[in-house]
This record gives sequence, C-alpha cells and structure tokens, in this order.
Amino acid sequence: MDIEYHPQTLEAEIQAYWQSNNSFKAEAIPGKEKFYCLAMFPYPSGKLHMGHVRNYTLADVIARFQRLKGKQVLQPMGWDAFGLPAENAAQQHNTAPAAWTQRNIDDMRKQLKQLGFAYDWDREIATCHPDYYRWEQWFFIQLYNKGLVYKKKSVVNWDPIDQTVLANEQVIDGKGWRSGAPVERKEIPQWFLKITDYADDLLEDIKALDAWPNQVRLMQQNWIGKSVGVSIDFPLLSATPLDLSALNVYTTRPDTLMGVTYLAVAPQHPLCLHLRQENPELDTFIEDCNKIKVAEADMAVLEKKGLALGIEVKHPITGDAIPVWTANFVLMDYGSGAVMSVPAHDQRDWEFATAYDLPIRPVIQSTDTDVPEHDYSAQAFVEKGQLVQSGEFDGLTSEQAFDAIANALKTKNLGDKTVNYRLRDWGVSRQRYWGTPIPMIECNECGTQPVPDSDLPVVLPTDLAPNESGLDLKKVTEFKTTICPKCGGAAERETDTFDTFMESSWYYARFCCRDDHTQMLNEEAHYWLPVDHYVGGIEHAVLHLLYSRFFHKLMRDMSLVPGDEPFSRLLCQGMVVSETFYQTQDNGKKTYYFPDQVTVDRDDKGRALGAHLTADGSAVTMGGIEKMSKSKNNGVDPNTLIEQYGADTVRLFTLFAAPPDQSLEWSEAGVEGAHRFLKRLWRLAHQIIEHTADQDSSALLQALAPETALSKEQAALKRKVHQTLAKATHDIEERQTFNTAIAAVMELLNTLQKYVQAINSGKTNNPFEITDAALLRQGVEFSLLILAPITPHMSHHLWQKLGQTTPIHQQQWPQPDQSALKEESITWVVQVNGKVRAKLDTEPSISKDAITELALNNENTQKFIGDKTVVKTIVVPNKLVNFVVKG
Repeated sequence: MDIEYHPQTLEAEIQAYWQSNNSFKAEAIPGKEKFYCLAMFPYPSGKLHMGHVRNYTLADVIARFQRLKGKQVLQPMGWDAFGLPAENAAQQHNTAPAAWTQRNIDDMRKQLKQLGFAYDWDREIATCHPDYYRWEQWFFIQLYNKGLVYKKKSVVNWDPIDQTVLANEQVIDGKGWRSGAPVERKEIPQWFLKITDYADDLLEDIKALDAWPNQVRLMQQNWIGKSVGVSIDFPLLSATPLDLSALNVYTTRPDTLMGVTYLAVAPQHPLCLHLRQENPELDTFIEDCNKIKVAEADMAVLEKKGLALGIEVKHPITGDAIPVWTANFVLMDYGSGAVMSVPAHDQRDWEFATAYDLPIRPVIQSTDTDVPEHDYSAQAFVEKGQLVQSGEFDGLTSEQAFDAIANALKTKNLGDKTVNYRLRDWGVSRQRYWGTPIPMIECNECGTQPVPDSDLPVVLPTDLAPNESGLDLKKVTEFKTTICPKCGGAAERETDTFDTFMESSWYYARFCCRDDHTQMLNEEAHYWLPVDHYVGGIEHAVLHLLYSRFFHKLMRDMSLVPGDEPFSRLLCQGMVVSETFYQTQDNGKKTYYFPDQVTVDRDDKGRALGAHLTADGSAVTMGGIEKMSKSKNNGVDPNTLIEQYGADTVRLFTLFAAPPDQSLEWSEAGVEGAHRFLKRLWRLAHQIIEHTADQDSSALLQALAPETALSKEQAALKRKVHQTLAKATHDIEERQTFNTAIAAVMELLNTLQKYVQAINSGKTNNPFEITDAALLRQGVEFSLLILAPITPHMSHHLWQKLGQTTPIHQQQWPQPDQSALKEESITWVVQVNGKVRAKLDTEPSISKDAITELALNNENTQKFIGDKTVVKTIVVPNKLVNFVVKG
C-alpha cells in the first residue's frame, strides 16, 4: 500500500470497478425492504456547478447509507432536457437544440461519474426522448377523455416580433427580453389541466407530509389559498347591450361591504371590451394595460391607474348607486375580473381612491380603546374590528358581521357564502419548439381530436435548426399537416408544446420502469414508490412539487401508482455562496471579476479593508456573499477541484462546511482542510495496517469480545470508537447533520493517532499488542464505514487493504456495543466565578447534591472561595460545577 494518497488514480480505478460490477444496480425484490432516494434531476446546461455537486452529494450519502442498512436501494439519474434555454442556445450557436442538448448530457454524465455517485445508470432517462414523452402524451389523452383537460382562450404576454408567449420574467420594462418589441396582452387558445378539481385533496394531504420542511408545506398551503368568503352581485343600473344584469365579486371581507365606494373591473373584462368601441380613451387605456406584466409581485407595486366607465351598479344592501371603474391592478384571470373597492380598509383600493379623489368611507374601527383614532389621510385601516356607519350591522364584530351580511345577501338573492381558491387551473401549453408535442389534432369538420394510441408518440422533429425567424414548429409543414383520425379528412396537428413542468412532474415514477416500452408504469412502480427521500432546492417548493403531487394523484386515480403522495421525506438543501467582486462602469453597469483576479487588502488581524484587481491595482468593490452564479463570476468549477484534490475531498467539504439545509459559504481553505484530513486518515490507516498485518484474525476478533479484560486506556479507546459510531448513526439517519458525523470521525482520528503515538514510543518496528491492534483496526474500520457514503473511493480502497474481501458498499452498518458506551468515570470541571479551579473524577451515577458537596470541599476550590459567600451554584450534568461567590 502506497503511503501517499493519490486520489485521481485511485478514484478512476474504483469507478471502473463499480461500473464493471454493476455495483449500484437497483433490483426490485418483493418482500425485501426498499429505499428510493432521488435528487431533482438537472437541466443539461453543459456543466455542473457547485449547487449540483452539493445536491447530488447529499442524496448520494443518504442512498449509500441506506444500502449499508441492508435495504434494496434505487438511486437513478436523468435529464430535464426540454425547455427554452436550449432554444436560446441554439439561436446563439446556430445549432439544433437536440444536438446541443445531447452534447451537454454526455458532458454532464461524465462529470457525475467522476464524483462517484452511486446511480443505476441503466435507468437513465432524458425527457426529450420519444420513449419518455410518448407516455406523457398517452396520459394527457386519458385525462382529456376523463374531462380533466380543456382548451380555452387565455390572456398572455405576446411578443409580436418573436411571435411567442413570454413569461412575466421575460418582459422587461414592457418589452420582450430578446426582441425589444413592446409586449402585448393577447388572448390565445391554451390547454389547461384541471388542478383545481384536486385543490381540496392537495390541501388536505399537506397534513400528512410531516417529513417535509414546514416552510415548504406552508408555501404550498398559501399557494392553494383556500378561503371562505362571500360572492356578491351588484345589479347594473346602466343598461348595456351585453347579457349582463349584475357584476359579481368575491370578497373575504363582507364586513366592509357598507364601505364600498366604487367597483373596479379588469381592463380585459367583457364590459370594458364592449365599451371601448365607443370610447377612444378607454381603448387607449386597455392597450396600455395590455403591455404590463401581471405577476402578483409586480401588481403590488404598480402605480394605480384607471378610468371611469360612466356606468353604475346598485349597492346590494343600501341600494345606493356605485360608480364602476376599470383599473390596471385588477386581473381578468382571477375570480370574475371585478372587485368591490373599500378604500378605507384596503390599501390597494385606498391608493386608487386617493389618486382619483374617490370617497373613503370608514366602516370598521378598532376594538382596542387605547388605539388612537385612525388617520385615513395617511393609509387604510386593514385590521378587523367593530362595525360602524353600517346601519343594521353597527356594533357587530367583523366575525359576527360575516354571517349577518352573508345571510342578508342570501335573503335578497344577491349573494352567499362561497369557498374560493387562489389556485388556478394549470396552463400547460407553450408556444415553443423544444418541448413535447401536444397530442391533439384540429379538424374543420370534427373539431379537436386526440391522436390515436397507435400513432403515439407524436415525435418532435429533432433536426430543426434556427434560421432568421427562429425555431417555429408551425412552419414545419410535414409535422403540422396530418389526417383527422375521425373522418379521415385533412387536419392539422397542435403545434404548441407542453410546459416542461409536465415532464418533471412524473419522471420520478418512470425511473421505476424505464425499460418497459409497453406501458407508462408497471408493477415496479408499486414496489419502489413512493420516493422515500427527495432532495432539491427550495426554489421548487411550490410549482414543481405541487405539480408532482397533482400528477401523482391523477396517476393514483388511474391505478398506476400506490399511495396519495409521491415523496415521503423532503430535504431542501441550502445554496452554495461565495464572495463577489465588481467595478461599476460609467453607465452604471457592474463588471464582475473572479476571486483569483482580485487581491483582498487586510489589516494585521486579517480583517478585510478593501480589494483591488491584481493585474492593475484598480479598486474593486467587495459585493458580499451571494449565490454562486456565472453572471457574477463567483462560481467554482468542480472539474478543477476534482483534478486538484479528488472527488472525495470535494464531497467531504460540501458536507462538512455547513448543515444540509443552510447556505454553504465557499472556502478554498476549507477544501484544503478536508484534503489534509483525508491524507491524515490515509497515513494512519497505512500505519495500522502495516503494524497489524501479521496478526491472527481470530485473535483480533476475540480481543474485541465484551468479556475481554481491558486496561483503562483500552476501555477509553473502545468507548470512543463506539460513541463515534453511535453519534454518526444518529446524525446521518435521524438528524441528517452530516457535518457533525464527519466532525465525530475527525475527533476519533485524533484519538487514534494519539493512541498510536503512545504505544509506539520508539517501538515503531514492533507489531501492536493484540488488543491494541484489534481496537485500532476497529477504530479505522468504523471510520471507513461512517465515511463510506461520504468519501466512497478512499473507504473502498482502505477497506480492501484491511483485508476485507467483501466491498465496503455491500457491508452491513454496524451496531455500537452498548456495554462499551458506558462511562466508567466522569471528569467534572469545577469553576469559581467562571474560572477553572479543579477537576474531579466521579462515578457516572453521582447525584447533583453529592457532586456539589465534593466540589465545594475540594482543597483547591476552597482556596479561591475562602471567606467569600457562595451566592449561586450552577451544575451542568456530567460536565461542570460553577460556584458564583461574592465578598
């Protein structure tokens, strides 16, 4: 065995061994306990970043640990391969998205293998391959036949130059992010899945997700947004040619109904669209509103603008005439597209009323008599309280008024209690090329027809390369033109493609039976599902995880999967962050620099004073710690680290630097420290192997038996070895604080090194005494087993060198010897006013009173107490006694 640690050569050899022996092949064995561990699969951008490395290392440790616990483990990997980034890259590099994507997959697969992840590569999937999305198309058709899919017109952000729908994030200052053209709000036909049919199911089952982070559960609950309110009709007082007798609104605050001073409707409301024909000012306003983003965050800070429509509605209780306005903050896609406005008790309504000098009528006052009278000229009063200026409802609390007003409206047939949801049906169609074709056909005679099963998959042409008009499936005649499956006449395929969330919502299930080309899912899905542990970023807490939960329930209802939920336990890892450095140019733009381009100036205590470019000495702004990103040049290339330190060092650092759910701050010194630890472990293992190589294996085993007599030093070493195992088991399995498990092994390594030094004492050429040899070998073996999920390459190699014939990943996780864990004595620290004055060894079972008396009567303690008075005694069990004295 080489005394020097050479990870690059070592890791390549062991990875080749794993591959040739199919070491991590997942086999479904009915009756044997399974464990399905999954990390959110990546988009194949071409290069792993440290966020990927951390995410996949965490999952790999969990999977490898469960394998050591004797379970059948499935840990697959695949690629979320469709999406707009590939189209953009194709435009930039003048290549087909398919070729670009496949090249990136090949590169990233190689990187993942270099990191030693225990994947069953035979189950690899890429969502852009027809053998994957064929079943997605089939499933969509089943949902269509069940009435869970529909098509309707929906308002979208439309880029008139690129002729495509833009996400809100792609609209910058009202213009398309790529074309720069003013974006329009346009109604186009879109496909929807009825996720709202499952709103109650999704909400109720959140309660069962007790192994998910509370933050994620709350985010999902808020996104679904179930609320109980009142639906209210405001009869129109002005005649319109529309078949519209009243404007309907929904409110969760019916207690404020008597404070309504105007109604506001969305610019896209049918009433506005009708009135615009005779009102040029309204027409212009609607066009302007069609150019703004409609994300809720944007709407919250939007300058409130509107226009009076010149019509009125009747207040359903008082009969008063209420003016109707159109306002830019009202969205047609939410509710009825109309809201009742109570400027005294809603800040958004208050801002609008203040801008247009509309009445503000307070009808709620605080029930706290100590609260000063509210200043309505400054802001709205949005709390609940007691009703005033509300006629027959005066004096009621907001809660009492809810039922009273709802009942009064119901009596008039103008309203009733209603359950509402913030959740809206999922729009799944995208006007993109690089995505799964939607398997529907439009026929002038027969209307919308699903593609017959026998014609699936509808294959996306993969040789489409960008030209001056981009990538447009509508222009591919041979794809678009088809035959109606019902009448046999000429028809056209749907040229929209699926939202990529469709692919990522069920991939976890397809991993279970990737090679079955005859059905979407088979009996293996019933063996492996649900996923026992899912690992991924909290940025996916709502959409991806919600859509996956929805898909699982859809598949459940078709008997394709077991259970109600796809993921039993969820770990959301923290971000990888690093220092940023930049200079601000004259135009205000920031130019970011890589850390190795910058010199940080420090004082004599190492504190940063500033920074400058190493090349020319010009000042650089230290931008602080931020998430690693290409745009800010603060990322670290995993390949460079692997080449320099080896994969085990990279894995060890990413796990040791921070708990999994917290941000990991990048530190080159930390990486070097992790590498030094592995080299120390390597040298110690080499030394122990060398000095125990000739020991009889049965004698070594006998020396570890509980009945073997041990010296005080040997008992202490055995106790430390088994305490380390017990702590690491708990930290990995229960707490998932891998950093503390690693710290425990580091402590054990220090103990082992000191023990070796003590018994060597100039006798380095002699074999260790049999009991010492057995304990030291066990210490190394337990260290390697604990580290096997974390640093699998070194652990694999050293395990073999210890003479073990079965690979370490096939071992059974050991159980600590409970008898060895018992302390023979405890060392107490005795303090006087916080300063150490004595140390005492006692039996572990000593009582609080007994240790207090023993510490107080200690000769050295008495020297520092003297004639002073003990005013307080602090006892920390099994650790510390502190006497607080005065005088």
